[in-house]
Amino acid sequence: MSNIRHISIRVYGKVHGVFFRASTKEKALELGITGFVQNEEDGTVYMEAEGSPSALKQLEQWAHEGPRRAKVEKVEVKEMEGLAGFKEFKVKR
Repeated sequence: MSNIRHISIRVYGKVHGVFFRASTKEKALELGITGFVQNEEDGTVYMEAEGSPSALKQLEQWAHEGPRRAKVEKVEVKEMEGLAGFKEFKVKR
């Protein structure tokens, strides 16, 4: 049985224009996580990530702070069904 999990994280607050996506990619690469991060039209940042439970927990904890200029108000984390098989971590729109 695989120890890899797939989660989604949505981050609310002042998270656009503060290098949130680039910082997320940096953190994901550091933790060995694959997936993607993108800005949403509603002002949130949305990401999907696959990795070990401990790496995902660290990414989730990091998302509560984000980069220095971010003002995170709320973080929603959901366990996703199945694995997407991401090969790398990408920054989208």
